[in-house]
Amino acid sequence: MPSAVVVTVSTRAAAGVYPDGSGPVLAEELRALGFAVTGPWVVADGEPVGEAIRSAVDQGHDLVVTTGGTGLTADDVTPEQTLALLDRLVPGLPEAIRAAGIRAGAPASLLSRGVAGTAGRTLVVNLPGSIRAVREAVAAIGPALLHAADQLGGGDHPRTH
Repeated sequence: MPSAVVVTVSTRAAAGVYPDGSGPVLAEELRALGFAVTGPWVVADGEPVGEAIRSAVDQGHDLVVTTGGTGLTADDVTPEQTLALLDRLVPGLPEAIRAAGIRAGAPASLLSRGVAGTAGRTLVVNLPGSIRAVREAVAAIGPALLHAADQLGGGDHPRTH
């Protein structure tokens, strides 16, 4: 069973101002796909995002999915923290996530700056922070996440190095 870590990015939720809403939904959605899920880890915006992603990658998880921190406010730096850790981009995933939001009637989906890519053998994907967006995103990219975990683990392509 592939493993996944859910990272909720919210300074206020990390401080206990309000409960994390999207992280538990994301974890539930990934479990339904067949992932063994750790988290959600709730972290503040900024460097804690990169630290959480790096920790999950170092632990050897197949997938890290963040929720939150992809908007336009000054402290929404999840994409920048993610990009600093990636070896290769997988642009089709965030494109599909934004397209799913548009199809669902959420024009603000175009403002999400989320990215996706690989860090070693781990796929990292940024999702927006709303529960609705999380559900739409997983519906749009869920099967691809399983296939990516299989590919990164060498499942359908023999390793030559």
